[in-house]
Amino acid sequence: MTEIERLIDIMKTLRSEEGCPWDREQTLESLRPYAVEEVYEVLDAIDRGHVEDHCEELGDLLLQVVFQAQLRSEEGAFEFEDVARTINEKLIRRHPHVFADTQVSGSDEVLVNWNAIKAEEKSDRALPKSVLESIPVELPACLKAQEIQKAVAKVGFDWTEIGPVITKIHEELDEVLHEVNQNDMALAREEIGDLLFAVVNLARHLGGNAEQLLQDTNRKFCDRFLHIEKEVRDSDREWEQWTLEELDEIWNRAKMQIQNN
Repeated sequence: MTEIERLIDIMKTLRSEEGCPWDREQTLESLRPYAVEEVYEVLDAIDRGHVEDHCEELGDLLLQVVFQAQLRSEEGAFEFEDVARTINEKLIRRHPHVFADTQVSGSDEVLVNWNAIKAEEKSDRALPKSVLESIPVELPACLKAQEIQKAVAKVGFDWTEIGPVITKIHEELDEVLHEVNQNDMALAREEIGDLLFAVVNLARHLGGNAEQLLQDTNRKFCDRFLHIEKEVRDSDREWEQWTLEELDEIWNRAKMQIQNN
């Protein structure tokens, strides 16, 4: 028995009448948050460069795939083997330059062929009701905004130059400030959402991934704040005894130190 076969067998046992009460109670709906959580834990292990954790988190993510496949198997819908077969066939079909005689000049042409084959596959299915139909509902907001923008750009609803994208950010910021000055915080919060959407669009136009850019900034902020925490902890003063100016000075020193490293 291979390890993947062993995992599938363990999952079947856990879901059996003699298995685990918790596992038996789970549904596709109840498993949703775990699937999302495991993806982020895999990404976190990659970012930390921790190989052992990465291996473990990939296993946890694989468990979610096997778990959901087992639930579908119990419905008589499909088996884990069908999941593997489907992706195997898709990879072979979309890589004709590897598994057939198609010639490509580089990765750019590979992507062109991939999208053409993907479009051909979808043409055999029922027409989607919307170009936004394929965007997962549960995507993080920043990533979802970028996927929405990419989808509508494919049908021409997009600026072709960077100027209007930047102008839109200024417009949205002005609208936020206007509502703040009017003391209408509900509308101000709504305008902040529009501003964030416009900033995501700028990241996309500049070739960036807004979700990753924000994650990088989150990480950068935390690294710098740890320096502030250490200095406060090593002092004989409590947090409330520090002024914002003093804390900001530590922040700037940490910023320079991290940049120099």
